[in-house]
Amino acid sequence: MTSLTDRKNAAISRGVGMATQIYADRTENAEIWDKHGRRYIDFAAGIAVVNTGHRHPKVIAAVKEQLDRFTHTCHQVVPYENYVHLAERLNALAPGKFAKKTIFVTTGAEAVENAVKIARAATGRQAIIAFGGGFHGRTFMGMALTGKVVPYKVGFGSMPADVFHAPFPIELHGVSVEQSLAALRKLFAADVDPGRVAAIIIEPVQGEGGFYPAPTAFMKALREICDQYGILLIADEVQTGFARTGKLFAMEHHAIAPDLTTMAKSLAGGFPLAAVTGRAEIMDAPGPGGLGGTYGGSPIGIAAAHAVLDVIEEEQLCERANQLGSRLKQRLASIREKVPEIVDIRGPGFMNAVEFNDVTTNQPSADFANKVRLNALERGLILLTCGTHGNVIRFLAPITIQDEVFAEALDILEASIVEARS
Repeated sequence: MTSLTDRKNAAISRGVGMATQIYADRTENAEIWDKHGRRYIDFAAGIAVVNTGHRHPKVIAAVKEQLDRFTHTCHQVVPYENYVHLAERLNALAPGKFAKKTIFVTTGAEAVENAVKIARAATGRQAIIAFGGGFHGRTFMGMALTGKVVPYKVGFGSMPADVFHAPFPIELHGVSVEQSLAALRKLFAADVDPGRVAAIIIEPVQGEGGFYPAPTAFMKALREICDQYGILLIADEVQTGFARTGKLFAMEHHAIAPDLTTMAKSLAGGFPLAAVTGRAEIMDAPGPGGLGGTYGGSPIGIAAAHAVLDVIEEEQLCERANQLGSRLKQRLASIREKVPEIVDIRGPGFMNAVEFNDVTTNQPSADFANKVRLNALERGLILLTCGTHGNVIRFLAPITIQDEVFAEALDILEASIVEARS
């Protein structure tokens, strides 16, 4: 009999990478059962999509209710009240004490594309600045903004013009806030007139790049630079949003507001939905018909998103994220005493990571990180690696994970890290 993996290899482009060969059969909160009935603890959450857990009862109930009403009309043809209501909620919740407006699209990359379109329309400028190690999607503009070549840009030809990169401040890798800001000033002097820059886009915590949090001093300096030159600040909160970092939005940690915020992933708890929320006058810069999409703001995703926001508030998931993250980092700190390969443990809320170096060379060790991942997978724990060097394990378990399941996962994690030394 042909295996599912063989069927997949025969039917699906190899460009669609897979972190595991697990084929899901059913899920519940933080657990996945595969086609053979084997149980796994999910510390990936669909890459931060199900912060509220797989199949949260309130999300499923909201979707079922919507299914009994209608599934699609295209909001641009026959609009619906739930779309308006969710926009009102996000306008009130997104950082910034100013009037806001929102649009809904389908994916995080599409949200980023539209944020760039809106910024260019609002400023009349073309250039965009992003950061090394950042990830903003696999569309052409998303690839151009992303600060990593392999696997995201290699082989895909010329990227869109007028996109520039500055180094992201990571003290661990020898880049201070001052050095990053100096590089930005050098960019203005050597490559692009700040008067031509429409926006600076940044992840408050780099996702694919390694879960490095942006220092508050850096964020505040970016806000000042943007204000000085009339540049818009875009916060890409696709991975950081919706309680993951212990705040509804990660920018709340810095007490400054971006002009535009992109969001997706856990916004709708597993159903495709993305959004851009920003200053009302900026959001109104494109003319009617300039924004939108056939599936943008799917009624199913909108219904799910309302339930997600309710669950985050009712179950106090921001507080829960801080508690879980603290427990995880404490456990990793205890492991560090016997595993010198651990060079850093970091991350706000429950957006945490552990980084590994080779003890003989003190260089990033993707090999060690991958051993940990495979050891954990063998024991029934799904982990993801990330980072420019592939030497980081990132932790993205549902924030609703049960205490006993979380404790079980921490035991597996410790055993997997210790075994990787042998």
